[in-house]
Amino acid sequence: MRRLLLAMSLSAGLASGAFAQNAEIEANIAAQIQAFKVDDFATAFAFASPNIQNLFRTPENFGAMVRNGYPMVWRPADVRFLDLREINGALWQKVMVTDGDGRVHVLDYQMVQQENGWKINGVQLLGNADPAA
Repeated sequence: MRRLLLAMSLSAGLASGAFAQNAEIEANIAAQIQAFKVDDFATAFAFASPNIQNLFRTPENFGAMVRNGYPMVWRPADVRFLDLREINGALWQKVMVTDGDGRVHVLDYQMVQQENGWKINGVQLLGNADPAA
């Protein structure tokens, strides 16, 4: 009986840790998207990993890349979080974004843990999706 209780409490602890991790990842992505909506590229840039920050060097360069390459993220009409997965040791958060024209896009955000929390290390556009499917 004691082992069963220990196993149950360990499982509950792991589940709550995974839930907190998932909630923090979703909150960071949502906050970055919110910053894009108001053209606050400095705040959006702060949610990027050091690798991404080194690649783009400035919030303005980063903002220009998002405006031109990911307009659905820059001005989304709706954002929904799908599954968080581990692939080859990396965490990927799948996000469904509906743009202003009603088109649905599925993106994958690679997340990395830093000393100051989770950061976005890259985004892949997986394609368009039909929400009715």
